[in-house]
Amino acid sequence: MSVRVLVVEDEARAAEAHAAYVGRVDGYELAGTARSAGEAMRALDAARAAQQPVDLVLLDMNLPDGHGLGWLQQARAAGHLCDVIAVTAARDTDVVRRSVAQGVVLYLIKPFTFASFRAKLEQYAGYRAAIAASPTEVVQDEVDRLFGSLRTQGAAPLPKGMSAETLRDVTAALRDAAVPLSASEVADLVGASRVTARRYLEHLADTGLADRRPRYGRGGRPELEYLWR
Repeated sequence: MSVRVLVVEDEARAAEAHAAYVGRVDGYELAGTARSAGEAMRALDAARAAQQPVDLVLLDMNLPDGHGLGWLQQARAAGHLCDVIAVTAARDTDVVRRSVAQGVVLYLIKPFTFASFRAKLEQYAGYRAAIAASPTEVVQDEVDRLFGSLRTQGAAPLPKGMSAETLRDVTAALRDAAVPLSASEVADLVGASRVTARRYLEHLADTGLADRRPRYGRGGRPELEYLWR
């Protein structure tokens, strides 16, 4: 039986990308997408009323009508016991700590590749399989095995030749910018070559985390500029 997934993400293109990713992982089906906390709660209520409850929520923390963890508290109070994977750009250690305290089973930080996304869902699938195969009462070793199934065995690799450190630097430069930036401008900010910056910017655009568009009005061929979404 497929795991029914609700994607809660306020950015339209990111929501579309995450929904498409769900469809590419065996054993999962998309239950719907929600762009706000209110919409997400209505989706859970409707799914339960239709006797097709959501199994897993992919939850962004920064929603237009509240924080993701606040929404999670409300969902629990309403009796929704679906599991939650945080899929967010929130890196604050306090948010991570509170996520653990509120039962978030896994945490995936943007930006990420499809391979990283799939790895998290495969981890979660392993946990569900272990739970299903467990007896009604468990001994300590079995509890340890169940919790261990949610522990990562290593991060999914970035595309060949890309480093996590440079990706973080390029991401930070783009997120902090008040205006769209070209590859040359990002290269100057992070101390990399234009070719390198362009490759990382293209990766961000391909994964739905940045917009790319032509920049006109400076003579010659238009160059691309990038804007964090």
